[in-house]
Amino acid sequence: CPSISLENPRGNVTINEDRPVTNRRKDIAEKLKSDQITQIQPQKLTLNLRAGEPQKFSLKFKRAEDYPIDLYYLMDLSDSMTQDLQNVKNLGTDLAREMQDLTSDLKLGFGSFLEKLVMPFVMTTPKKLENPCAPLSCAPPFSYRNVLSLTSNGQEFTDAVSRQKTSGNLDSPEGGFDAIMQAVVCKDIGWRNATRLLVFSTDAAFHFAGDGKLAGLVLPNDGKCYLEKNMYTKSAYFDYPTISQLADTLSEHNIQTIFAVNETVYPLYKELSDLIPKSAVGTLSGKSSNVIKLIIDAYNSLSSEVILENSKLPDGVSISFVSRCKNGVTGTGDNGRKCSNISIGDEINFDVTITTKGCPSKGKSETLHIKPLSYNEEVAVVLNYMCECECHKDAIPNSPECHSGNGTLECGICRCNAGRIGRLCECSREEVRTEDLDANCRPGSNKEICSNNGECVCGVCECKTRDNPEEKYEGKFCECDNFSCDRSGGKLCAGNGQCVCGTCICHTNYTGSACECTTDPQPCMAKNKQLCNGRGTCRCGVCSCNDPKYQGPTCELCPSCGGVCGEHKECVKCLMQETGGAQSCPKECYFFSLRKVKKIEDLPPLTNEEFSRCKEQDNNDCFIHFSYATNATGAYMVMVDTPECTSGPELIPIVGGVIGGTVLIGLALLLIWKLLMIIHDRREFAKFEKEKMNAKWDTTQNPIYRSAVTTVVNPKYEGK
Repeated sequence: CPSISLENPRGNVTINEDRPVTNRRKDIAEKLKSDQITQIQPQKLTLNLRAGEPQKFSLKFKRAEDYPIDLYYLMDLSDSMTQDLQNVKNLGTDLAREMQDLTSDLKLGFGSFLEKLVMPFVMTTPKKLENPCAPLSCAPPFSYRNVLSLTSNGQEFTDAVSRQKTSGNLDSPEGGFDAIMQAVVCKDIGWRNATRLLVFSTDAAFHFAGDGKLAGLVLPNDGKCYLEKNMYTKSAYFDYPTISQLADTLSEHNIQTIFAVNETVYPLYKELSDLIPKSAVGTLSGKSSNVIKLIIDAYNSLSSEVILENSKLPDGVSISFVSRCKNGVTGTGDNGRKCSNISIGDEINFDVTITTKGCPSKGKSETLHIKPLSYNEEVAVVLNYMCECECHKDAIPNSPECHSGNGTLECGICRCNAGRIGRLCECSREEVRTEDLDANCRPGSNKEICSNNGECVCGVCECKTRDNPEEKYEGKFCECDNFSCDRSGGKLCAGNGQCVCGTCICHTNYTGSACECTTDPQPCMAKNKQLCNGRGTCRCGVCSCNDPKYQGPTCELCPSCGGVCGEHKECVKCLMQETGGAQSCPKECYFFSLRKVKKIEDLPPLTNEEFSRCKEQDNNDCFIHFSYATNATGAYMVMVDTPECTSGPELIPIVGGVIGGTVLIGLALLLIWKLLMIIHDRREFAKFEKEKMNAKWDTTQNPIYRSAVTTVVNPKYEGK
């Protein structure tokens, strides 16, 4: 087609309403109504969408200071909450005082709930309906009562709560879901265009959809308001709401829920909070003494997070978000819809991208709404679909170019009338026999029609189109394609060729089924200008080494060779010994150029950076000194002519010397032992002689001798 006949309309984004976000300070700014405050910008856009072409725009959000707050306190007034009720009576004045740093425009409301007025939830005898706590006194049972609509008068709140009394019912769970639904949807509550908080206070579990069947209530809750004189009148008519119905209703009315519950039921309400967007759970201390702190903490937690939500997307339309939060934090995917830890006055941005896959079946324009969850403001995005070119306006019905008026000529193409087919509407579905058409569209008698990649129209194959316009089926029978070739590295034909009929046609210097191999030998060239260092084969630009001890991209690395000197040792020895030239040495030695010197001093000095010095030992225990250097043509060696050899030791003298030395050492040890014994004996004899000379008795008389004769003198004997 000539360029003048081509149309290429592009999508665009137009901002229709763009009020700036409100910048003010509470202490110096004049009083503004909530509808005069802007927290999200822009407010309305128009997108012209072309199929497959994404359109991107940015949204700015800023929490306004001193934004109005509506707080509705919904309390369980069963008998177990008597002490809690006493602490709530002063809630209005105390809460207004504590929240004055957050807003100067606070409205409070109060509602109470108990249970459905049917068995088995409440005793329905007349006396029990008057006083369910008999013999003690308490108020009649009720389902839900709007005690006080939203008001800015804190004293009025205190007075209304002071008049309340607790009541009683039969089972432990309460009918709080009925109360939440009525408090949300009823206009009597007085919700404003403000931050809406609903505080739900209880010490018991809850009834939900299906429990009403115990009392014969089978009609699903319809989510409408049924307040008469501030009392819920359909508690005995409808079942309880479902959790999802409650979550959708709260989100639709931009109400944030705070569950202030007893510690025993905290886990239950924590799970409920996970199912309800923009809700928080807090634990009441004894007698609800911490309710104000709980409300303020929950409010700060809820308001510090901004989450964007959108209305239901039209068919074929997709949307994505990228959040740009404080301190440069960026979120994508599910996290792209939200920012956390947002304070009053912080400004954050969201990038929104909208894409349509095609044109909708209904109309050419739709409106999409984007809003921060639980905030009243929203952005209206008008989607206009670009589905037709300008040339459609000049369509010619029953054009002669469409086979004698069998179709409408639109933009140079025939749109056939009913019953006609073909590019020019030349075929009639009634006149053409399917068997003949199929035969013309088969590449063989047992083959699929149009290779199963197209449709047979008037005997001609019309190939299927794919989502990627660059991928095509081709050929008379749609037997070829340009996308099913082998891939390498995640790319078709490795990016080094073209896919033609399922086969890669490689560019110059590339080969292989997927053109993954290069025929350029340069990556395999070693430093010595040999392919793979002469030790391998170059395949696909990578060396495959023949000897496993050589490694590396060019087979130049040899971890087990002991370095370069050890690698060259064998070639040096061979070239020194061969007299017939290097032809008889291994082929690895062909590039060596040998020059001998007479002595080691003739080698290049160690300070010469061009040459490297080596000293290697051969099998004869001779040392070879040589120097080597490489140049552009290869490697050459300079070495000593005569290796340094050392003779082996003589074994016989060594063995004889060892034996003789052993004998001499033994004799010397014996002589030393004999000498020591002689000296010891002489010392003992001298000691004996000395002792002998020192004896005090006569050597002729034995001092220990006793005579055998005993002489006795008789004293009576006088010599007579």
